[in-house]
Amino acid sequence: MAPTTDNAGYTGDQGNARNSLEALRAEIAKAVVGQDPAVTGLVVALLCRGHVLLEGVPGVAKTLLVRALAAALELDTKRVQFTPDLMPSDVTGSLVYDTRSAEFSFQPGPVFTNLLLADEINRTPPKTQSSLLEAMEERQVTVDGTPRLLPDPFLVAATQNPVEYEGTYPLPEAQLDRFLLKLTIPLPSRQDEIDVLTRHAEGFNPRDLRAAGVRPVAGPADLEAARAAVAKTTVSPEITAYVVDICRATRESPSLTLGVSPRGATALLATSRAWAWLTGRDYVIPDDVKALALPTLRHRVQLRPEAEMEGVTADSVINAILAHVPVPR
Repeated sequence: MAPTTDNAGYTGDQGNARNSLEALRAEIAKAVVGQDPAVTGLVVALLCRGHVLLEGVPGVAKTLLVRALAAALELDTKRVQFTPDLMPSDVTGSLVYDTRSAEFSFQPGPVFTNLLLADEINRTPPKTQSSLLEAMEERQVTVDGTPRLLPDPFLVAATQNPVEYEGTYPLPEAQLDRFLLKLTIPLPSRQDEIDVLTRHAEGFNPRDLRAAGVRPVAGPADLEAARAAVAKTTVSPEITAYVVDICRATRESPSLTLGVSPRGATALLATSRAWAWLTGRDYVIPDDVKALALPTLRHRVQLRPEAEMEGVTADSVINAILAHVPVPR
């Protein structure tokens, strides 16, 4: 397969695509300290054409992370602050009457971008939340009966605050299931927080990533080549059965009222393949499945109220299942 080249000059050769995507971590680290798992999760989502739910308290660099990723991939990014008065047309776009031509023309909304940051998605009513469903699943929006395709690549990174629930509209299970991954953004360690403050004391401006030294190290052609390589990653029948057994075990767990659906099983298989390729293999092993099980499945299960009161979490249930489901050899 001959390498392809996009307008920015990045080669789409599958052999170089992995090196380019691995370089993202170092490039984003120039702006964001200590969030390597989240960076990897976003790259996995791009490879799988999926979307990401980012959960963390305010001030842990969720917005900066997405902006730095877009800068390192030279992709367009837009941010929407979800509020109770936000309308669906504020996201998808609307028809605007042009007095000069006496005709209606379509004015694209912020969803027409490569990386959409949907900030605090649980603060807007379900009608506006659902306006993202078609965009996320079909990669198009329909306004006045006319479908309009979104750019490729297209990723929604939606954030929500895990501690403030007053005045929020929790995402229903059907919409949570549309997200490929749920990534938790933790508070930084003491040393990482010292590094953050040191950078700010030295003049770091989070609004000027170019001044921070963030440069494009990969492009859309690299993503396309990487996706083609991931699609060729081998999955043995034993690994497929392992993924199914894990997901079926969630449906039988006494701590859960809702287990993982077949769509969730498909998602776990896809993310495991992407992770296997990123780590340098063309085949999936059980450790790949284990590595992606938590971010892929934690938002697809629902705890029983009594289990939640006892301090059980979705992560602890999934970890227990991983410990008990037989691992193929």
